[in-house]
Amino acid sequence: MTVRIIIADDHPLFRSALIQTINNFSDQDEPIECISCNSLEEVHQHLESDVEPDLVLLDLHMPGTNGFAGLVNLRGCFPEIPVAMISGDDNQKVISHAEQLGAIGYISKSSDAAQLELVIRGLLAGKPWFEKTDDTEDKELQEIARRVASLTPHQFRVFTMLSQGMLNKQIGFELDITETTVKSHVTAILRKLGLRKRTEVILLSQKFESPMLD
Repeated sequence: MTVRIIIADDHPLFRSALIQTINNFSDQDEPIECISCNSLEEVHQHLESDVEPDLVLLDLHMPGTNGFAGLVNLRGCFPEIPVAMISGDDNQKVISHAEQLGAIGYISKSSDAAQLELVIRGLLAGKPWFEKTDDTEDKELQEIARRVASLTPHQFRVFTMLSQGMLNKQIGFELDITETTVKSHVTAILRKLGLRKRTEVILLSQKFESPMLD
């Protein structure tokens, strides 16, 4: 039976190295197929096309993820698919937040090949992996995460662009949709997030950025 892993990272060299590492411990009895993605949108496209991976490895700082917001959105839209974070940021509070927001694991980019094999095999077997010491819960972040998790994939793409301060016309151009459709998405996003103005979206999204967790 083939195991499928989506590797979502915008750095092609790291993606290639990780795929090579996984291929090295893949075997004939249980071959592993790696699906490479360089954006969160590409991850959504695969999942929406009925690709059912056994695991998603998601880079914390990949474009379109808005820090932990990408994790929250994937967990909300595809709750049955386990997601582990990959990052070069080994801050203990960041790792703790990944666990609180629904990740099955947190993999350091500084891990060697033997460690990666150990962790990934464990994650595929359903065993969480977190090297952390900070167990402090952030209930405010968890409540915000609950709201962001309610956004559909299309709404999350608009949310990401709103977070960057983009205007409706710019969003429409980027997504190839009308401004009327953008306005409809913005209205739904503000309602789901309990906000009144689009400028509040920028402030809310900043809470998911890892530098604010230091």
